Amino acid sequence: MNYIETKDKIKLYLKDWGTGQPVILIHGWPLSSDSWDAQAMAIAEAGYRAIAYDRRGFGRSSQTWSGYDYDTLSDDLAAVIEYSKAQDAIIVGFSMGGGEVARYMSRHAGRSVAKAALVSSIVPFRLKTADNPAGTEQAAFDETALTINKDRAQFFTGFFRTFFGADAPGNLISDELLDNMRNIAMQASLKSTLECLKSFSSTDFRGDLAHFKVPTLIIHGTEDKTVPIEASARLAVKGIQGARLIEYPGAPHGLFATHREKFTQDLLTFIRQ
Repeated sequence: MNYIETKDKIKLYLKDWGTGQPVILIHGWPLSSDSWDAQAMAIAEAGYRAIAYDRRGFGRSSQTWSGYDYDTLSDDLAAVIEYSKAQDAIIVGFSMGGGEVARYMSRHAGRSVAKAALVSSIVPFRLKTADNPAGTEQAAFDETALTINKDRAQFFTGFFRTFFGADAPGNLISDELLDNMRNIAMQASLKSTLECLKSFSSTDFRGDLAHFKVPTLIIHGTEDKTVPIEASARLAVKGIQGARLIEYPGAPHGLFATHREKFTQDLLTFIRQ
């Protein structure tokens, strides 16, 4: 197993497959780098270097008590880039991972990044406020935290059915995949699960958008019930100069699995451009 150590002595688990221009894949909440395996294999087989890591507190990385704010999480991404000696990297953030991409572009000035992609991303701001009326009410996030505290395994069972649109007509997502995703989610600590919920629901990335100075691709499903497109991708594309938005009609949040072939091809096309 490959581990790197951050400045605050946290160990991050890293997958590093293939050779060539690096593509760094940042997973969503509450998953791990394993959720990227299909795309990572395709990227490596296409002649690129696929790098995916477990966020602190998730998967096989250290289950630290602190450090789940986006400044620290973007510093972890910087540590991965530094450790891997990545140059002209393409960074891809799914869901919560879009926040690490956005904060890295501002806090670290996009160092060593040639392109960026936001997939089903929480950017620019999830919380409903007076100046962000499309966001989600704080009470909804509070209720999620309470339910997770009460019975995390039960919560994830229903959560992933919505995440992957499992009950939508024509969606052939398997029960085995849903079980696997729940098992991955349960590898995380309760602390990291709750703290990251707090971070991605309350962090305002609107000020980070102007710092995207590289070609940026945004991909989002129109039937995403986890992070609705109207409050995320359609706002982000307006704030990132030159960004391109690809909407997947009818796609849920977890389109990396439900629309695997199309998504992988769209990502590879963007990487090759």
